[in-house]
Amino acid sequence: QVQLAESGGGSVQAGGALRLSCAASGSRYSRRFMAWFRQAPGKEREGVAAIDTVYLSTWYADSVKGRFTISQDNAKNTVYLQMNNLQPEDTAMYYCAAGPRGVSLRDDFYRDWGRGTQVTVSS
Repeated sequence: QVQLAESGGGSVQAGGALRLSCAASGSRYSRRFMAWFRQAPGKEREGVAAIDTVYLSTWYADSVKGRFTISQDNAKNTVYLQMNNLQPEDTAMYYCAAGPRGVSLRDDFYRDWGRGTQVTVSS
């Protein structure tokens, strides 16, 4: 089993930046592939970015390409999401997810989820 804990959310103005962190523990096999998802009120959960923690391949939603960067620090067992040029439409609860299946933005690829961290962007 994998435990995930997100941090780093907050409130920023449009054009600002935040860095989310996801501290992971548990089976390395079960958390080889990690991703960030978000869900805004009244909307479906959306995959934002994903990473293969072994080969470091990454995948981004079109809506965040060029603005968001997913990365990892293996020594700290932490995955990051650097979010630049934030816009009001980025406002959502952001969740970290982990799984052994593959790098994907589909939520059914991931077995373990954190509790989320809120990001609010004002115009």
